[in-house]
Amino acid sequence: MRTSNHLIGLLNFLTFVLSIPILAGGIWLSTQANSTECLRFLQWPLIIIGVAIMVVSLAGFAGACYRNTFLMWLYLFVMFFVIVALIVFIVFAYAVTDKGSGRTVPSRAYLDYYLQDYSGWLKDRVAEESYWGKISSCIRDSRVCRKMGRTVGGVPETVEMFNLRKLSPIESGCCKPPTDCGFVYQNETVWTGFEGMVLVNPDCTKWNSDQTLLCYDCNSCKAGVLASVKRSWRKVSVINIVVLIILVIAYVIGIAAFRNNRRIDNEEPSGEARMEKARPSWIHS
Repeated sequence: MRTSNHLIGLLNFLTFVLSIPILAGGIWLSTQANSTECLRFLQWPLIIIGVAIMVVSLAGFAGACYRNTFLMWLYLFVMFFVIVALIVFIVFAYAVTDKGSGRTVPSRAYLDYYLQDYSGWLKDRVAEESYWGKISSCIRDSRVCRKMGRTVGGVPETVEMFNLRKLSPIESGCCKPPTDCGFVYQNETVWTGFEGMVLVNPDCTKWNSDQTLLCYDCNSCKAGVLASVKRSWRKVSVINIVVLIILVIAYVIGIAAFRNNRRIDNEEPSGEARMEKARPSWIHS
């Protein structure tokens, strides 16, 4: 009779433990945005879901272990909405990061990023002028481009060495000009043009070796942010899918535990065991 109670208690303890990496995933997303202000709307839903799972798991654990029917009812009621919210979040995360990836560049280890390769709500949100101002400001303040500098023997690394580096999407999109611009390498964040060069990419005119400007207003920078978000969300979504499977299993078993508790409450009044209740009253005389 109490097997389902014990199992739901164990599963809820497990989901409580798993809610910790969900919270950590939300916090990690904020660090991937280079500042808590950059893409705040991306990590808060995940943090809220993580907290909800943690609280609900505690209620389910207590309800199962102490055979508390009210806590089990509350657990099942809230957990239904948590599962729905997690499903919506997973589907949404995959939907808005479905398209777009970096393009390979001949003789380069890094990828180039183009905004036209992306589409959908997330692209429109990131590319929105007022919102992009906040994001680009965050990237600038994070000094991610300044941290790219490397020296060999006290001098900047050569262009050959730079071409072998695997840059992050933000480093590639925001800290250097697109490769097809044809600028001449001076160091990681200083590139110069030459007379008669043909600028085939609109981002080429936006590039500036001024360390406060660089390519922060380039579409390649926006694409780099989108690629970074896609990579981060896909990693976090793997954890979410595992947690969702466990939550669904726990929910199904929780229904059995809830029915078990109600059956015991209805058929076994306090102070009277089931076997005693089944005996004729004359046995007690």
